[in-house]
Amino acid sequence: MQEVPHAHGLTTGNPEPQYASNGVNTGVPARHYAAAPPTYRLDDLSSEGKKSDPELMMPVDKTATVQEGSEKFHRLGWKQLTVCLIVEAIALGSLSIPSAFATLGMVPGVIMCVGLGLVAIYTSYVVGQVKMRYPHVNHYSDAVEIIWGKFGKELTGVMFALFLILLVGSHALTGTIAFINIIGNYTTCALVWGVVSMIILLVLALPPTFHDFAFLGYIDFISIIAAILLTIIATGIQAHDAPGGLSAVNWSAWPQPGTSFYEAFLATTNIIFAYSFAVCQFSFMSEMHTPKDYVKSIWALGLIEIFIYTMTGALIYAFVGQEVKSPALLSAGNTVSRIAFGIALPVIFISGSINGTVVCRYIMDRIFPTSPIRFVKDVKGWGVWVGLITVVTVIGWIIAEAIPFFNALLGLISSLFISGFTFYWPALFWFQLVKEGKWNANAKNISLSILNSIVFVIGLVVLGAGTYASVEDIITQYNSGAVRSPFTCSAQSYA
Repeated sequence: MQEVPHAHGLTTGNPEPQYASNGVNTGVPARHYAAAPPTYRLDDLSSEGKKSDPELMMPVDKTATVQEGSEKFHRLGWKQLTVCLIVEAIALGSLSIPSAFATLGMVPGVIMCVGLGLVAIYTSYVVGQVKMRYPHVNHYSDAVEIIWGKFGKELTGVMFALFLILLVGSHALTGTIAFINIIGNYTTCALVWGVVSMIILLVLALPPTFHDFAFLGYIDFISIIAAILLTIIATGIQAHDAPGGLSAVNWSAWPQPGTSFYEAFLATTNIIFAYSFAVCQFSFMSEMHTPKDYVKSIWALGLIEIFIYTMTGALIYAFVGQEVKSPALLSAGNTVSRIAFGIALPVIFISGSINGTVVCRYIMDRIFPTSPIRFVKDVKGWGVWVGLITVVTVIGWIIAEAIPFFNALLGLISSLFISGFTFYWPALFWFQLVKEGKWNANAKNISLSILNSIVFVIGLVVLGAGTYASVEDIITQYNSGAVRSPFTCSAQSYA
């Protein structure tokens, strides 16, 4: 997350405040709202911006510190952006997609993986367009402020922070499950593994810039690819060696008879949430030294995700059938699943820790908008940063342990929040911030207006139906006795 926004090279030639159609003062001339992305340079520190230049409010003697800090937070290239997006997007949840295929059937599963992946690439492209037109936007809430005002900024900020903190807690729980399965010792208190997971997440979240964090991403990517390949190979061999071979596997092209709406949509949300990489895109792009290269990153990430999710879901479902577990590595047999969990440990903790880093960058930017502390360059800055990372990680872990139906709750929160971050807000961004001229001015505008209207409707459907399916899932878990006790010491409850 950038400390000095990219607006520095943008000279408006108009010092008076400018307003969007909704009356929000953005500090950017009205004619730029529908114009081509501005040209700006990192080394040009002249600007007439208001909120986009917080260092202008600083004493002169802090200027050097600010400039040095800004340079530290502008070292991210498009390849590293791709790595950061991969870390945020592709985690152990990708191995839950085969179970989604088991509910939806092979054909709908493939269609959902490819179709939703293409939609996610497009909405991520729109998010990037907004960032290029409004360089002062450092986080998602800054973009929502342009169209919804101060209330929209604060609402989105709470949603953004809460969602990422809950993701940290979710990875702490996943780490607990992984350690229990790897060790195979159910006598050790589960809270011990929970604390170990929390500490690992805390340590890995300490790099303050995404450029520094990116090197962990390569380890993360190798980890998840290795775990997926091991699971695919193991389940394929098991299917081949079973009586009747591959032809005896009970997979289906279409949903099984009796599949309820809530079960089908719950499976669909697993795929939708796997493509929710736009939520942190503003934060990542704020550290890029060449922001226009973001297009390369989202195409690279999107196509990689579509390939991995589709192949993982289809192959493992074809090898295991309706009995496939979630995550799918649990279907690979006791020994292989323990090995796979061991291989997947890096992705569990690295993908979890980057959420802590992002939310703490957001909090630092909000609390210290004009202070060099946010650059984490001295003892005071590091003290604040480490303390903040610690608080966020501990809160995430406590919430995850305290709520017995935490994973189902996370599904509910995801339906409420991801529907906006990935779908209806990008659609609104296009209509209000990106579109040039009237919606029916030309063939391009008409086609994009139709596309974004569809994306907006998808967001509303995910918001409504996803919330309903998640609530039904919570009720079902309680009725089936699948809900564990808060802060339970029983490792068996995680088996």
